[in-house]
Amino acid sequence: QVQLKESGGGLVQAAGSLRLSCAASGLTFSSYAMGWFRQAPGKEREFVAGISRSGGLTYYGDSVKGRFTISRETAKNTVYLQMNSLKPEDTAVYYCAATSEYSATSRVGAYDAWGQGTQVTVSS
Repeated sequence: QVQLKESGGGLVQAAGSLRLSCAASGLTFSSYAMGWFRQAPGKEREFVAGISRSGGLTYYGDSVKGRFTISRETAKNTVYLQMNSLKPEDTAVYYCAATSEYSATSRVGAYDAWGQGTQVTVSS
């Protein structure tokens, strides 16, 4: 079955950087657009970034534009989220998700599979 496994979360000081990885298995990776979402306690799940099947199109939530970069490596069935200039408000559980749509979307309901999440905590 489809499995998405996130890694790379942790505790970092404000202005620091982290790189999240999401390893996919059980699917034809190149047939799925991929997305990163996050959810802080008491808040709704929020779209962070998305990347199309080919990797040629990327999308970002307004709160992370210019700071985060999404990329994918087909040979490793992996999608990455490079997070720079981190802020305390970036603290959340970060989830990787896969959608059969060509271009990644911000709609939570469009995604077919989700990972378990990885915690990112940014201290001030």
